[in-house]
Amino acid sequence: MKECLSGLTFHLLTLSDLPHAPPQPHEGGASHTENAVLKARYYFDHVKIPTIAEDSGIHVEALAGELGIETRRWGAGPSASDAEWIAYFLKRMKKEKNKRAYFHCVVAYCDGGETKTFEGKCEGVITDTLESSYLPGLPISACFRPDGFSAVFSALSLEQKNSSSHRGRAMQKARDFLGKTPL
Repeated sequence: MKECLSGLTFHLLTLSDLPHAPPQPHEGGASHTENAVLKARYYFDHVKIPTIAEDSGIHVEALAGELGIETRRWGAGPSASDAEWIAYFLKRMKKEKNKRAYFHCVVAYCDGGETKTFEGKCEGVITDTLESSYLPGLPISACFRPDGFSAVFSALSLEQKNSSSHRGRAMQKARDFLGKTPL
């Protein structure tokens, strides 16, 4: 988020910048939109400054309804390491013929008034194996190849990821809004 919002005329804080940051809220929404809004409002209520939050996940056609908002809690479970999670995922996908998938992200902005949301989506395919190393917390980035690219997410340049990823697309919409909004 910091990368995508750099250069705007306000100072961006993260939870790690707040000495008394509240604990994470329970993500009990039925959609990425509900969870992003829930988090943005929750943190605004605690810190009383304009807040952005996001929620995202992968949706795999062959595993319809299994991942999405439950992506990180799915399969090997919420306490699984990245290696355990991705091993479970790839083993499960091995038997599936349909490898089509998309990432979906919703960014929510809350300033105490109306809450705004911004969506991004990136379609592609799941590869049979990890084709690159991955960043901690993002193991699926090493086996998701976005449409129009010959490499998986984690092998793309930062510029390529920010312009094509679900988060990059949602954050660009949020950036456009925030650039026009007096904070």
